Amino acid sequence: MQTQEENKSVEQIEDITGITCIYIPVNNVYESVKWYQQNLGCQPTKHNKVEPGMEICILRFTDQNGNFPGAGLRQPVPALFLMGGGGGATRAAGTLGFTFDKGNRQPVACFTTPRIQEMYNRFRKNGVNVVTEIPENRPCGPNFKFCDPDGNMFELWQP
Repeated sequence: MQTQEENKSVEQIEDITGITCIYIPVNNVYESVKWYQQNLGCQPTKHNKVEPGMEICILRFTDQNGNFPGAGLRQPVPALFLMGGGGGATRAAGTLGFTFDKGNRQPVACFTTPRIQEMYNRFRKNGVNVVTEIPENRPCGPNFKFCDPDGNMFELWQP
């Protein structure tokens, strides 16, 4: 039988503290930047000049004041790395997602929002490919799936 002293846990450093980025293959980084800005509200960082022909762009989500949350080990929302064209991602563009549950296509990332209906309406108004409707009385909260212009599937959820 273990004594109380033996049961005391040793303080350990965490192995994983968050997700810093999601890599997204796209056919046209410049056009995709505009789409992600308009529909998800993320903004390019200073790391890449936004211009036609660009091959990669880092997008981050801003807080309610338009500022990037502090970088470091714990970031509330991962950055999006749009990769394409000359960078060799063209062949993979549109492939994010997989099938599960009797062959239904599944998203690779789920974003959270406090305003699911507002986001859904914005997406519809902007012509976003909304794949599913918002279900009623879902026990874990409303959600819907959507695709970016390259067909990469994501989900939006309101906990």
